[in-house]
Amino acid sequence: MSSETTGASYASAGVDIEAGDRAVELMKQWVKKATRPEAVGGLGGFAGLFDASALKRYERPLLASATDGVGTKVDIARRMGVYDTIGHDLVGMVVDDLVVCGAEPLFMTDYICVGKVYPERVAAIVKGIAEGCVLAGCALVGGETAEHPGLLGADEFDVAGAGTGVVEADRLLGADRIRPGDAVIAMASSGLHSNGYSLVRHVLFDRAGWELDREVPEFGRTLGEELLEPTRIYSLDCLALTRTAEVHAFSHITGGGLANNLARVVPDHLHATVDRSTWTPGAVFDLVGRLGGVERPELEKTLNMGVGMMAVVPQESVDVALATFADRGLDAWVAGEVTERGDDAAAVTLTGDYAS
Repeated sequence: MSSETTGASYASAGVDIEAGDRAVELMKQWVKKATRPEAVGGLGGFAGLFDASALKRYERPLLASATDGVGTKVDIARRMGVYDTIGHDLVGMVVDDLVVCGAEPLFMTDYICVGKVYPERVAAIVKGIAEGCVLAGCALVGGETAEHPGLLGADEFDVAGAGTGVVEADRLLGADRIRPGDAVIAMASSGLHSNGYSLVRHVLFDRAGWELDREVPEFGRTLGEELLEPTRIYSLDCLALTRTAEVHAFSHITGGGLANNLARVVPDHLHATVDRSTWTPGAVFDLVGRLGGVERPELEKTLNMGVGMMAVVPQESVDVALATFADRGLDAWVAGEVTERGDDAAAVTLTGDYAS
């Protein structure tokens, strides 16, 4: 036996610094596209910089902050080997929380945790995040890629992000602006978005035994392609509406479903009624319900059922709101109204049956 031993190293522990450096080089071209005039410096610093002097035009600027992830949708991306769409999901989850209060998204940072750094894979994830930031009108000012061998398998990863926005204090949207008679406008989702995938995966894979490459006639594409459909990013649509019409509140329909999320912006003395018959949920929602024997209440508290964002506006703003969304290519419709709340009424009630 040799008396000499080989010392431990970061590489022998499973961390590849060179691969991380390569990933940074590959992602630079995409990060450069996700910028704003206020973004200062480039990729590689210890902190992202944003020129706050741009806020001088505000009388009383309120900074809004949000953070989120993509959840178990990352498992679909991993199994499909498609990594450049979940970044859209990440951005949408963050910036559309910001815009609910009327805030304009300014910048985002991301965090990517992997079991093993595959540079091209990490760069593809960042590409999607950068493209999402462009769609949201915000800058991607920084991020972190962490390699965690031993905690995650070589092909496992997760993503998270945080964003900051700004809104003028006297233009802050929310429950205190809502009045009886207001209309509730629904904005169509692009599909499942990024919520409820634990239920979806359980039903489609564990119970039904479907494969991702299965062609599904109702979708006109494979199951995997449907499940990876990126989250619709509504921030610029919502901000456009605030410039063209009076808006009282927005509600981002994410985990918890339509009723629970809309209830978050309905004041205690008021009640919102949403009529299911005003829209038809996409085929994927019906599929999950049928294959899993999932009751409608369970579906509705888990999935968005075809509505990704809602706006509460005064009746006189309805026509302008619908025209604004139509001009932007966003399918939207009046789905309900706000009334005084009875003693035993819930904040939000869903009525009727979905249109067939």
